[in-house]
Amino acid sequence: MGEQKNTILEAHNIRIENRGIATLDVESLVVYEDEVLSIIGPNGAGKTTLLQRLAMLQKKPRGELFFRGRKVGPDIPVTDYRRHVTMVFQETLLFDTTVFENVAAGLRFRRAGKDSIEKGVLENLELFGVGHLKERSVRTLSGGEARRVSLARSFAVRPDIIFLDEPFSALDPPTHEAIVADLSHILRRPGMTTIFATHDRSEALRLSDRICVMSRGKILQIGTPDEIMNRPADEFIASFVGAETILPGIVADANAGTISVNVNGQRVMAVSDAKTGQNVLLCIRPESISLTAEPRLDATSERNVLAGTVTDVMSLGLYYRVTVDCGFILSAYVTPASVRKLELERGKTVYPSFKATAVHVLKR
Repeated sequence: MGEQKNTILEAHNIRIENRGIATLDVESLVVYEDEVLSIIGPNGAGKTTLLQRLAMLQKKPRGELFFRGRKVGPDIPVTDYRRHVTMVFQETLLFDTTVFENVAAGLRFRRAGKDSIEKGVLENLELFGVGHLKERSVRTLSGGEARRVSLARSFAVRPDIIFLDEPFSALDPPTHEAIVADLSHILRRPGMTTIFATHDRSEALRLSDRICVMSRGKILQIGTPDEIMNRPADEFIASFVGAETILPGIVADANAGTISVNVNGQRVMAVSDAKTGQNVLLCIRPESISLTAEPRLDATSERNVLAGTVTDVMSLGLYYRVTVDCGFILSAYVTPASVRKLELERGKTVYPSFKATAVHVLKR
């Protein structure tokens, strides 16, 4: 039996319209104490709009919002609720003064004492690795330093909930990586609930307890990173979270939870309760596919082994994406060492293999 989770924020029937068209339409959303919930989706999905609504930054919002069981508005005034939350915007917004005064601003607004301000500012500047910059003018900061100061300012007020809107956008790769690495530890401190919007699934996977997928103002699926990545609810989600191979097929045979699917004349084994004759989509993540120069000798009925021709080999930095034509196109990720060992190039014959359990089946 799982650990009981306490709800900190609950939203119902949240709807925002622009010229009669719904830009946000969320029936229900529950956020738990101390969790990191990421909201992912393409540009225009409604991620920022949802964050602003949850932070009560929208004018005349529709729907109900409950904070620790109390309805915001009737039971707890909006101004009181806002003292419990803070938001870091996509654009770094700092006052034209010193780093220290920027981080102190929220604490002064909340009428903290001088000693509390001093302690809170210094602790959070150190937390984000910018303590040595406390007397600097923000005009002299780099983009990464400014982002760290902005985060320190929001964390200094010790909010119950912190909203982060694309917090790592417009940063160079080394700075991006360093801040994500720091936050992966900082966000795990007790008493901190985080909701952040991103279009980068790798950020969501590294930082989140749960992931909420949005498109066109609606929530499509909420689940753990494993559920979202390996059991996506539909084709859009599968594609967005990186299932690069999505194959339409028809179930040719079904037996005890294992199905054989006809895909362009080839048979692909998968685990599903789909019925014979049913149309399905097979979703396969590229990291689940292995490539060999010869057919695998350990192949079983639970493993798919195909033959195909390499159509493309593309470097993605730490690994390569290799596409293989097996009568349908498969996409696999392999290491640079494997590319050299297998002498992978266009026209090369290879043998892709993947387990039946690595295939996620969507019924159509």
